[in-house]
Amino acid sequence: MKRLLITLLFMLPLCISAQTVEPTWESLNQRGYPQWFSDAKLGIFVHWGLYSVPAYASEEGYGEWFYRGLMTGDTDRKRIMSLYSDTTLPVFEQYKALTNHWHGELWNPQEWARMFKDAGARYVVLVTKHHDGYSLWDDPYQPEWNSVVSGPKRNIVEELTAAVRAKGLRMGFYYSLPEWTNPRHIWMQDPDSAIGDYVDNYMVPQFKSLVKRYKPSLIFADGDWQNSAEQFRSQELIAWYYNLVGPDAIVNDRWGNGTQHGFKTPEYSSGISVTDRPWAECRGIGRSFGYNRNEDLDNFLTDRELIQHFCELVAHGGGLTLNVGPMADGTIPYLQQERLRALGHWLQVNGEAIYGTHPWTRMSGDHGEMKIVTSMVAQRTKARLPLYTTIDFDWVRNAPLKGMPVDNFEICWLGIVGPTPPKAGDYIIRVEGDDEVWLTIGDDTLYYNHAWAENDRCQTTVHLDGNSVLYLEVRYLEKDLEATVRVTWSRDGGKTFTPLYADWEGIASWKRIVRCFTQKGDNLYVIEFERPGQTLVLFDMPELKKDTKITLLGTTGIIKWKQKKDGTLTLDLSNIDPKELNALDHAWVFKIKN
Repeated sequence: MKRLLITLLFMLPLCISAQTVEPTWESLNQRGYPQWFSDAKLGIFVHWGLYSVPAYASEEGYGEWFYRGLMTGDTDRKRIMSLYSDTTLPVFEQYKALTNHWHGELWNPQEWARMFKDAGARYVVLVTKHHDGYSLWDDPYQPEWNSVVSGPKRNIVEELTAAVRAKGLRMGFYYSLPEWTNPRHIWMQDPDSAIGDYVDNYMVPQFKSLVKRYKPSLIFADGDWQNSAEQFRSQELIAWYYNLVGPDAIVNDRWGNGTQHGFKTPEYSSGISVTDRPWAECRGIGRSFGYNRNEDLDNFLTDRELIQHFCELVAHGGGLTLNVGPMADGTIPYLQQERLRALGHWLQVNGEAIYGTHPWTRMSGDHGEMKIVTSMVAQRTKARLPLYTTIDFDWVRNAPLKGMPVDNFEICWLGIVGPTPPKAGDYIIRVEGDDEVWLTIGDDTLYYNHAWAENDRCQTTVHLDGNSVLYLEVRYLEKDLEATVRVTWSRDGGKTFTPLYADWEGIASWKRIVRCFTQKGDNLYVIEFERPGQTLVLFDMPELKKDTKITLLGTTGIIKWKQKKDGTLTLDLSNIDPKELNALDHAWVFKIKN
């Protein structure tokens, strides 16, 4: 018989040392992380800036990357930009014209703060400066490129910080390390190695000026992936920040290649399992951070999807920094407001199963070895995909079908080349993807693993006589982060590869979480994703005491229970008032007080 397992594995290094932090990874990690962040679980990200005026990207693109689209000559962004400026001007001059159209005339920072608190958030992260370099405060290092002298002509950082803190929430700052618009170093255009002057004489003093003035509880650095932590002087800046703000300060892990500190920030994922430091997924309610008018309605999480996804993250040991992308006038789109309201209503009833909790863990056997795993109950789910003519996909922050997770799924395609056969000759067929792909042609199976270096098993040569039909099978396994898969072929000896056209019929399969668990003290919380009926059966549960009390949060009824020796626990819900049960939605939480 199993008993409730409270393991020190998830007791993260949260004891903050009172000693001065030295600018080394060892000293930073020895400091640990503040308990408030691990307990908070939910924060609100805010992307609001000049990019909110055009509010445009591809259906799955990032609206806040509008300037980068102009840099690369994207025709769609250029077409939108022509509504605001002369597109024959240099890119920066075009973009600068957006300050004449960003007024924020309806912005009410107190209303934002109230909305975020009502959503159940415990902290807020404002984008103080994105990659376009435009500052949302009266920045002495950008005296002519900030929101106080242009645009809304308001100190957005100062006003929102005051409003958020007045509501009892913690304030955090997003800060882009590089910039696309700074003449000292134009990110993604100038050589990465030439960033030294920008860092030493602009970025470091600007960062210190901002942080010293407002002393945020959290710093979310970004734009780090093309340079090293040493080039950004990250150890120095993090140590300086910790010593200035004190034990409540925390930073993320995006400070340049080689960074060995900071809470992890998976982006648009199914979550991760981390035991050595805190983490929180960052994502939008849709697929953009900055407001994107071009986004499809199906891109947005429903109330149910948002709440259940949030529960999964918490049950895995993490949290969620959920983004809102306000419109240029300062209002948050109603769909986003509605999602925040639904999440807040659910947390009002069930918040005790979220805040300050850690995963319920148990021992599990794996090939003769025992390991500690988080407890989830999942069902294998399958669905047929639309008929495709090519396999050439890059599912950015997305999945093949709505309702699927963005990570951890599998697809099997069957393809037929014909009945009109291609010209006779030798064809090289190549398969690649992230993470693993198998391609079967007859008795020959190719395997590609993205984690490997280039290998000789990702392509093969087949001979077609101009009459036969070619049958293929592709099995694609996506684990985490990127989701790409391609099948291409070449008939010029490998000089050029093009998508292999066929009738591709696919079946997707994944594990759908139907139950997860959290724990706090002696309380175990069972979070059900399907509406319970008169009886609920839970398998492989810990041994309960005779006086254990079980309740359904949001109801007043008494739940009778029985447990077998094998751990099977049966809950009798017949005494629950149907009206109370009907008032609950999206996820139902049972509290077991042992």
